[in-house]
This record gives sequence, C-alpha cells and structure tokens, in this order.
Amino acid sequence: MKIKHIIHLDMDAFYPSVEVLDNPSLKGKPVIVGGTGNRGVVSSASYEARTFGIHSAQPIATARRLCPHGVFLPVRMSRYHEVSSRILEIFHRFTPLVEPLSIDEAFLDVTGSIRLFGPPKQIAQTIKKTVLMETGLTVSAGIAPTKLMAKIASDMEKPDGLTVVPPDGVPEFIAPLSIDRLWGVGKATRKALGLLGVKTIGDLSRLPPDMLRKKFGKTGEHLYLLSRGIDDRDVETGRDMKSIGNEETFEKDILCTESAKRELLALAEKVARRLRRHGCSGRTVTLKVKYHDFVQKTRSVTLDTPLNDGTKLYRICCSLLEKTDVGKKPARLLGIAVSQLSRGPGNRQLLLFNTEDVSAKKKKLNTALDKIQQRFGDRSIQPATLLQKDKKKP
Repeated sequence: MKIKHIIHLDMDAFYPSVEVLDNPSLKGKPVIVGGTGNRGVVSSASYEARTFGIHSAQPIATARRLCPHGVFLPVRMSRYHEVSSRILEIFHRFTPLVEPLSIDEAFLDVTGSIRLFGPPKQIAQTIKKTVLMETGLTVSAGIAPTKLMAKIASDMEKPDGLTVVPPDGVPEFIAPLSIDRLWGVGKATRKALGLLGVKTIGDLSRLPPDMLRKKFGKTGEHLYLLSRGIDDRDVETGRDMKSIGNEETFEKDILCTESAKRELLALAEKVARRLRRHGCSGRTVTLKVKYHDFVQKTRSVTLDTPLNDGTKLYRICCSLLEKTDVGKKPARLLGIAVSQLSRGPGNRQLLLFNTEDVSAKKKKLNTALDKIQQRFGDRSIQPATLLQKDKKKP
C-alpha cells in the first residue's frame, strides 16, 4: 500500500492575527474577537489573551472578567474570507488535492508533489514561508501519513510550528497523548473510558477491540482503529459547504419588529455578499431567533428559484419574521442561513416585458457594491436604513 504524505495547515489565531495585521498597534496585546459588548461568545483570541484563560465559544462577559484590559473587537467575516482566499490560493500552488476544513485550516495531500517541490517537510516549510511573505501571517503545519495524525501534529508546536510524524513512528507519537485528541471522544465517552482506566491513546490501544465494540458499538471500533493510527480517509477536494449564514447576538434585547427588520437587513446583506463571494446561490432560507429566555426557534422556506441578492433575501426573512414571536417576546439573537446551495448567480426569472434585463442590472450593481465593500469595509456603503442603526437601539 502506497504511503500518503498529508499536511494539515492551521492558521495561528486567525481572526486576531488579521486584526493585528490591519492594525499593527495591537501587536502584543490580548485581542479578543467576538463582540464589543457583553453579549455573545468569543470567536477567537490571540495567544496573549489565551494566557488569561480566554478561549473560543466562551461568553464575552466571562472573557471581560478574565481580561478587563483586553481589546475586544467585532467579527469582520468578509475580511477574514478575503485573506482566507489568498491563503487557499497559495496552498493550491503546491497540490490540487486541498480539502478546506474551515476558513483557517486545510488538509493537503502532497504525495504527488514530491518530485516537483521536494520532500514533505520541505514543501511545508516553503508553504509557511510563502504564506508569511505574501500575507504577513503565520501558519502551523503537521505532516503525517494520515489525516488524523497530521491534524494532531499541527497543534503540537503552535504558533508557527512544524511537526513531522514519520510513517513508522505513528504509535510512538500518539501513545502518550490524551484521548481528548481523538475525533469522537466527547465528555460522555471520556468519562466512560476513564472508568476503564483509559487516560491516554496508548491505554485505549491496549484494550480488546471486542470490549470496545460491545460497550460503544461502531464508535468503539472506530476509536480502536484511531488509537492505533489507522485512518484511511483521503483528502477530499469536493468538500462543499452545506449552507452560508450569519447571526448576531445583541447588546440589548430586540423589543419590536421594526428594530428586528433593521437588523435583518444588515444580516441579509452580509449573507448575500458571502453567497456571491463563493459563487453560490441557494433555495432554502432559514430565519433563526433566540429569545431572551434562550428558547430558540427557526422558520424556513424553500424557493423555486435560488437567490443570492440581499434585497430579495431580506423580503423573505421579513415574511418569516411574521411567523415568530418577535415583537411579543424580547429577542437576543437573530440569524439568517441559506442552504441547498448551487453554483451560479441565482435570481433568474423570465421578464414579462423584455425591454431591459433587470436581473442583469441588479447583478452588475451587486458586483460593484461587493468590490467597494471588499476594498473599504462592510460599512463603506450600505442601505440608508442601516445608517440609523447605531442611533436607534434595539
């Protein structure tokens, strides 16, 4: 069986690093990306902030208590996607076998690239240097014969690390590591394994597979194989997004439908820009509402024609809003997601009068607006209604 050479590349504290890149005065400071108020959760934190115990998915209010002098910034997803696209383009220079896992990490199969670019370690070093030179950001790399081992390796020496797991050194590499490193080990599984005396991956690998299969079913069999470094999954280049969306947790609860519609307009424009950036349109629109009591509801509609236009998306979300209790119950979060994605511009329809192609004009307008916002930021040009957003609190 031919040995694979897989590199997992993981950007270091990606969101905060982009913020420091755009504002060098933040260098060395604890930067927390996720929001400027006390609502919501941490999306990402710089390594300086992590020394205070701050981590992703942590409530912003908790992060503020842990690090009151930290720099708290809102998420600028359009900017992060812009930088991510540049980084992915660099990855593709070295192999066509690139599987993005998220906006800031990807698997690369460089087995067929060795003759052209040298050994896997040399390829990883070259990629790291190229990313730093062209974007100003650092990326950590893990090299191994399997995806699991490569992903674990990339996290060993962060930030700006490079860890190589040789094909014949997999058991020695993973044996002393905590079982938390394995995919599929959550709190319940970890507790159950702890009752069996399992703390490390090496402990797990020594248990009889029949015992694991009997106790955990297919998951037990899967964990046994992973504990021995067996992972035959290929790097999948056809990995497509299932949906594109955006949501916001508000500093103060939304009390009326007028305020909700104003927020939905901003969200709809953001989601539409992301759809166009990825060359996608979608047929299913989902509105997400989380009320003040943390009860969450969703309302969806599936269209005959896919869309990626913010105005049309906004109108649909307003109709879905009427099917919720917003205006009757305070809402702390609103979100919009578009799924059933397909490649293409969307919004195609037959015109009653063929005197001018309104759809084509709208597409040109969206393209022009996207270019302006990509260059000058999301707030550089926006619907007039949103100019009142900062003055009118929810």
